[in-house]
Amino acid sequence: MADDELDDELDEDLEDGEEGEEGEDGEGSVKSGRKRLLIVIAAVLVLILGGAAAAYFTGLLQPVIDMLGGKDTAVVDENAPTVSTDAVFYDLPEMLVNINTGGRKSVFLKIRVSLELDSSDEIVQVESVMPRIIDNFQVYLRELRIEDLKGSAGMYRLREELLKRVNVAVAPAKVNDVLFKEMLVQ
Repeated sequence: MADDELDDELDEDLEDGEEGEEGEDGEGSVKSGRKRLLIVIAAVLVLILGGAAAAYFTGLLQPVIDMLGGKDTAVVDENAPTVSTDAVFYDLPEMLVNINTGGRKSVFLKIRVSLELDSSDEIVQVESVMPRIIDNFQVYLRELRIEDLKGSAGMYRLREELLKRVNVAVAPAKVNDVLFKEMLVQ
């Protein structure tokens, strides 16, 4: 009997609680609606602040900050090669070599290159070691295969190898670049 009375009291309390939450003017639903609105506003603010912080730390906002601060936004690449306005170009003699074909018919490479130097003073040093430069180029070019010369990647590798070899030969002078004037594979 006591159990039945407790169950009845619990049922009445639950019914009273439900009526109290809904009430006549809907005060409980307004409170829960306000809580939901505050949670949504807080979540949006956190997302906006997080996005702004991420943009700032990744450097995406830097042009905007510089523009607002009145700073110049010119980008300078520190790794970019410097172009000297008073560069001197020295033409090497034309070279004709037969390249490695692995026993098939002969294939020839005809190449003309120019060397980019810093000043005309270095021309004397380049001319004094010209036989060494030609020899280094000839030895390297004779071991090339046709596949090594295909595409822009092959040309880039060839330029880098020739530049490395010419700089070893003319040291302590420095050659800035090897420029292809003519290259013919026949």
